[in-house]
Formats: sequence, C-alpha cells, structure tokens
Amino acid sequence: MEQVWREDRPTTVRSVMDALNQRAAKERAYTTIMTIMRRLDAKGLLSRRRDGKTDIYSARLSRDDYLEARARAEVGALVDEFGDAALVHFARHMNRLDRKRRDQLRRLAEDG
Repeated sequence: MEQVWREDRPTTVRSVMDALNQRAAKERAYTTIMTIMRRLDAKGLLSRRRDGKTDIYSARLSRDDYLEARARAEVGALVDEFGDAALVHFARHMNRLDRKRRDQLRRLAEDG
C-alpha cells in the first residue's frame, strides 16, 4: 500500500515490484507482488481494472483515511475486549501529553 500511495496514480504490479526491488536487499518475485495486490483488491483496499493483459490498481482510500479507519477499528477492538481498563490507560496516556497536544487532540475528537 505504501508504494501505491507513494506513486499517487494508478499503477501496475510491475511498477510496484520495480520500485520495491530498487530498495530491497532481496528481490521480490512478480508473482508475490501480484498475489499481495490481488488480496488488497479483495479486501477493498485497492481497486483493479483490466487494460488488455495488464491489471491497473488504484488505492481506494488515501493513506490518512486508511490510518483513520484502522485506528478506529483497533481502538474499538481494544475497548470491546478490555472495557474500562483500556479507557483508563487511554486517559492516563492523555494526561502525560503536554497541554498543547491534549488541546489539539480534543479539537480533533470534537470535529470527528
């Protein structure tokens, strides 16, 4: 996903593979990248369309929207599993932040 967001335009398996392999110590196979991108499409994170024999992929969510949705789900799961104990730890963590950061987070929570 990071590479698709980095490219900021519709992309192909080959393009993602080439970019990842330029930075990797060990090359990743085309079929590995293809499998991952198809799974991301199946999960609704990427959209796929055919252009001849080539699959063109696009991110369905921006990176920020994805992080927001992921954080919401993770926090919800923690509160569902641990209830008040999780909320107490969140509150304690908030109290350790400096006042400016706490105020900023409260404004964000009110806007959301």
